[in-house]
Amino acid sequence: MFSQQYLSQLQGQILACPYFAVNNLNRDFVGTKGFSIVFRRSHLATVEQRFPYFQPYLEQALQPECNAFYLNPLLLKAGSRVDPHIDRSLRSYCKTIDPPLVVSVLYIAVPADLQGGELVLRSSKRQVGQIRPQANTLLLFQGDLTHSVNPVSSAASRLSLVCEQYSLEDEELLAIPEFAIESRAAKVINQGRR
Repeated sequence: MFSQQYLSQLQGQILACPYFAVNNLNRDFVGTKGFSIVFRRSHLATVEQRFPYFQPYLEQALQPECNAFYLNPLLLKAGSRVDPHIDRSLRSYCKTIDPPLVVSVLYIAVPADLQGGELVLRSSKRQVGQIRPQANTLLLFQGDLTHSVNPVSSAASRLSLVCEQYSLEDEELLAIPEFAIESRAAKVINQGRR
């Protein structure tokens, strides 16, 4: 799907990004790191300009019927896990929002000796899938599925790039920022620019 060179570059750029820090996501994301980019389709060019290394992924992953996105690199290491949840990260901007139409995940780096870290998908209480991560795999799943990531017990880290993709009504879309970065590191960065 992607070249090994691109995946290596993507990993390096994410890990070196000044926004990359302890995750800004909710309490379901235990011991994880990352940052998030919120954007409307109208501002895809802004994302690609600010983060050119995401462009090949976005070109492959974004679904044409979606108009709002929540993009986040996600790093799990020993002791990390993601508890069961349904993605609704744009809810902080629009309370009435439905789950995303689709969620896409690109596995960027997966250690050969990974213990745990499987993505578990559930519909109601019934498990409908368990995916063992493999590097250079782009996975799409229904946004209304409950999902979790099993605890990681191996030493090496697992890095993925996740995008919640929404198909919003015009009124909902107006509540979503055209482009915004969410990061626990942002305060440090902004203070450093004064």
